[in-house]
Amino acid sequence: MSGLRPQPSAPVPWAAVLRASVALAAPLAAGFALDRPAYGALVSMGALSGVIGDTADAYRMRILNIAVPQLFGALGVMLGTLVYGTGWAAVVALTLVGLVSGMMSTIGAVASVSGLLLLLNAIVGAGLPLPEPWWVAPLLLTVGGLFVLALTLLAWPLRRALPERVAVANTYLAVADLLAAAGGPGYEEQRQAVTQSLNTSYDLILARRARYHGRNSAMVRLLAQLNVVIPLVEAAPAVHVRRLTLPDEIPAAVRELAVAVEESRTGRPELVLPAPDSPATRAVDGALRHAAVVVHKADPDPYNVDDRLGRPAALGVRVRRTARDVLFSGASWRYGLRLALCIGLAQALTSLIPVPRSYWVALTVTFVLKPDFGSVFSRAVLRSVGTAAGLVIAAPVLAAVPIGWWDVPVMVVLAALIPALTAKGYAFQTAAITPVILLLSDLLNHQGFDLVWPRFLDSLIGCAIVLVAGYLLWPESWHVRIGHRLADAVTDIADYVTCAFEPAGSADQGGPGGSRGGTGGGSGGPGDRAERLRARRRIYRDLSVVRSEFQRALTEPPPVGTRAAAWWPLVVAVERIVDAATAARVRVNHGASPPPQEEVAGIRRQLLELADGIRSSEVLVEVRAELPGDERGVLAPLRQEVAAARAIASPQP
Repeated sequence: MSGLRPQPSAPVPWAAVLRASVALAAPLAAGFALDRPAYGALVSMGALSGVIGDTADAYRMRILNIAVPQLFGALGVMLGTLVYGTGWAAVVALTLVGLVSGMMSTIGAVASVSGLLLLLNAIVGAGLPLPEPWWVAPLLLTVGGLFVLALTLLAWPLRRALPERVAVANTYLAVADLLAAAGGPGYEEQRQAVTQSLNTSYDLILARRARYHGRNSAMVRLLAQLNVVIPLVEAAPAVHVRRLTLPDEIPAAVRELAVAVEESRTGRPELVLPAPDSPATRAVDGALRHAAVVVHKADPDPYNVDDRLGRPAALGVRVRRTARDVLFSGASWRYGLRLALCIGLAQALTSLIPVPRSYWVALTVTFVLKPDFGSVFSRAVLRSVGTAAGLVIAAPVLAAVPIGWWDVPVMVVLAALIPALTAKGYAFQTAAITPVILLLSDLLNHQGFDLVWPRFLDSLIGCAIVLVAGYLLWPESWHVRIGHRLADAVTDIADYVTCAFEPAGSADQGGPGGSRGGTGGGSGGPGDRAERLRARRRIYRDLSVVRSEFQRALTEPPPVGTRAAAWWPLVVAVERIVDAATAARVRVNHGASPPPQEEVAGIRRQLLELADGIRSSEVLVEVRAELPGDERGVLAPLRQEVAAARAIASPQP
């Protein structure tokens, strides 16, 4: 299985390694010094949650990723402590917490980690005798998480550059690679890299800009610099569709802009570019010259910088919208019920059968049945393997190291393995976390080596519960979930094509001077133009999600994995449709004749029929699409891509 192989190009994060060692070992040392080893273990448990959740680059996001989940973790352990030793009442309580945790996990990254800690700590509180009174354990766990946050923030004054600035500079570098690859075989891979980089940059900048209401000068400038790279991204498909090769001076100039962004340079840009000789190269030339001006501009107008993904709404509006979406979402309820069922079965089973340290079963269920961590099936297998490897590490430690000060240097080493191995894959992360949890549990239980076999047995029971009650019994586990998401993206593309080629009365006036650098959209006003660009960015973001879902589905056992592989040609074909539509719009902006509305309507109709066909069946059916039009017209490549997508047929299962 590929998950058992280390991920390539995964360097060791030395700062995180040092931070994990200090965060988990220092509380133990303090606990032994104060003759309160159990207190030290609880603080280290809270620190472990913080170490696992510290995955963001921007400090602001790291604060959210660590601090917010700790609050839910404290609530969870408090609820678990209140039902400790109550038998079936604890089963019911943890089942309800599982439902809430599962529904929270469908909201977003921070909410997912918050829901995870809510359930994990509730299980720990209900399964372990924690120190009295009831508020001690929540407080100590929270202190551990905040200790990790404090260690993280120590490096804030030493940071070399804003993470947002580095992200924007990396986006320029990705665009330079895209332009260099245009017309060649590596274009598709580079376009995916650009999409991911744009997503990261916009997420970082818009999150911070929402906090400062758009008036922070540094964020305004970065947003302006990020916005003006989009015309270059739009011009790339126009070059690639025509199989043109750009001169080396153009990617080199974009790389120089990346350096200017990272170093926050100002002044007059100096560009020496070859003369353009086609609508596509004119689009690249105009977009690049405009980007150079904006990148070097010291103080852009804060009121003239539109958010190409839309500025986030006010916090209260987002909370109400999110709550409504979760409560009325079928996917949210389905996952919440799946997790609640598995947690209920795990707790009921361990209540009926005397299983040592029974809370491990529910903990395993929680870790394996996370919706945003990948395939449930592969995670169950990988967790079993990772747990076995972790026990090989933990067994000699628990057998040979007595409880006391020797646990501190041992924890320094074991904690360092967590960030070092996490980047290698899920099985490696599990192997690193398992001995740490066992060592901390031993400080609360004093069972030593006797913890090893029950830990492995409980993990196998938890994985079995997930595979049966959380996977095999749910019909959606046996269906490829790519189709509906891809169909939605195709429908959005149909709307985008209509918007991009509206009649001349409401569309951009074409021609080289119609819009600077090819930023003109399908409608006349700046707001409509921005909306068109937002629509295209949303399509690429949705297709990025489809690709992620495709990769997840490939790890499922047959027949799901086999059926998923059949979708790959269509996923690529749909991405090519977006590129062809963008290239056509850029050519119109730079002198090509606009297409007749009958041709646009025909393409839209074929796209909507393709979307309906994708939704109606998991087995793709070949359809020969007749799309008449001028073979020399601007939409000829788009018609070819649509016809190719409709002609793709998946193999019969």
